[in-house]
Amino acid sequence: MSIVKNEIPILEYDTSPDAVIMPDHAKLDLHLPEMAVFPFLGDKIDRFAKNNECVEVSFFESATKMYSIYITKHKGQDICLCQAPVGAAAAAQILDWLIGYGVRKIISAGSCGALEDFPENTFLIPNKALRDEGTSYHYASPSRYININPHAVSAIKEALSENGLKFNEVTTWTTDGFYRETKEKVMYRREEGCQVVEMECSALAACAQMRGAVWGQILFTADTLTNIEKYDERGWGKDSFDFALKLCLDAVVKI
Repeated sequence: MSIVKNEIPILEYDTSPDAVIMPDHAKLDLHLPEMAVFPFLGDKIDRFAKNNECVEVSFFESATKMYSIYITKHKGQDICLCQAPVGAAAAAQILDWLIGYGVRKIISAGSCGALEDFPENTFLIPNKALRDEGTSYHYASPSRYININPHAVSAIKEALSENGLKFNEVTTWTTDGFYRETKEKVMYRREEGCQVVEMECSALAACAQMRGAVWGQILFTADTLTNIEKYDERGWGKDSFDFALKLCLDAVVKI
């Protein structure tokens, strides 16, 4: 029996990688490049694809939206591009699907909330994520943290350095509850070393790890929770979108 049982359902883990519905169950005639950029950048991917003559090769159909799958070239390499949806469960579903059709090296980018005094649009590299979401527990046995693949972290460091950026490596708090980042929880997470907060990192790390893929993420600061008495959304980090996509492309070819 492959299920490790627990009184708390979310802590039950099935060690088998097989499921009733596998990511490639539709058996599409689709063979994606091994490198992919899977960022949380609004409609940036669709606009980039339109302006750079990217080829739309497929799409992922969810119950609410179609996610286009593009192929672009960067430094002579074919790279898959797909917009990532917000939230651990939705993002991991598409990542698992991309891996199922051939992707093996993935870089994501997205905004995060600052728990320490980082200026807006500061680029950061998470090397560890606190698993305060549900999705990762379906891909990895229970633990408080999950480490980000060191090969991806190294590639991101190299890309940021080549682009003249100073950066910090950070521990991120991944949560499912945007409106449940309470004052007590924010202080608690700070005390245990979390410097930023977002909603997908630990889940995507667990998904890629279980499927044998390499995944890493570039974060840039958006809102700030440093003052728990007066929340400041600032500019949501939107000034970083264009540069973040370039950094993803530069990083993924280095894995």
